[in-house]
Amino acid sequence: MAKKRTGLGKGLGALIVDTESPVATPEIEGGIQEVAVKKISSNPRQPRTHFNEDELAELADSIREHGVIQPLIISPNGEGKYSLIAGERRLKASQQAGLKKVPVVIREVSEQQQLEWALIENVQRADLSPLEEAEAYHQLSDEFGHSHAEIAKQVGKSRVAITNRLRLRKLSETVKAALIEKLISEGHARALLGLPTLEAQESALKTVTSLQLNVRQTEQLVNKWNVGKTPTQEKKTPKSPEVTELEDRLRSRFETKVSMRHSKKGGNITLYYASNEDLDALLEKLL
Repeated sequence: MAKKRTGLGKGLGALIVDTESPVATPEIEGGIQEVAVKKISSNPRQPRTHFNEDELAELADSIREHGVIQPLIISPNGEGKYSLIAGERRLKASQQAGLKKVPVVIREVSEQQQLEWALIENVQRADLSPLEEAEAYHQLSDEFGHSHAEIAKQVGKSRVAITNRLRLRKLSETVKAALIEKLISEGHARALLGLPTLEAQESALKTVTSLQLNVRQTEQLVNKWNVGKTPTQEKKTPKSPEVTELEDRLRSRFETKVSMRHSKKGGNITLYYASNEDLDALLEKLL
């Protein structure tokens, strides 16, 4: 059977143990050492900023009983100390569990690799929130000059997905907070990006949360807002379940807002984009 492509960056893929297999890769087997926990500092390039305390406590309990099964990846930072590259949760849980030493693989890496490897590890495990991913992609793009296509290749995602994540950085701080607190979904947040100002985003957010609008209703709210109408000024004939289902499928396929009008005489499908990069990504899928 062909080996499944993970999308991991070159180097990290060889260091991450397949948790479904009891056998470590030869590179890891020959390179594992034990290092004192107090000598390891958190990765300054760690894209993840929030750690669930309950999940950390569960991991700490597991580590107390079974130890750290998968080694951390660290890099020397001088004076016999190390910076963490991958394994932030394991390090924090090991500290909670009272471990004095942890298994590690030591690698000499650049600042760019520190960010890339920490990002890839978290993305591979779906540990990052959408906003944390967006900030990490921004660092790769802004500080290290990576294109959206290059980032997509590194983390095993589509360029459209990278562009959509990066657009979340344009949300107001209030809307970002709502997304972090899971008061709204990423779909709601992307819809609110269609509004012209941060103030409009925050005003619309109040309507979305107070009325508990779904993503489709939020998109409709944004459309009405942009043509100067309030949600109560206009009533539309509800779309049929078939049209609604098709819109959902198209939205999933193109990863953007989609509007469809259908009648016996015909209709139209509208795909929305917010930037030239969004347009390029759409054209790649269409042509």
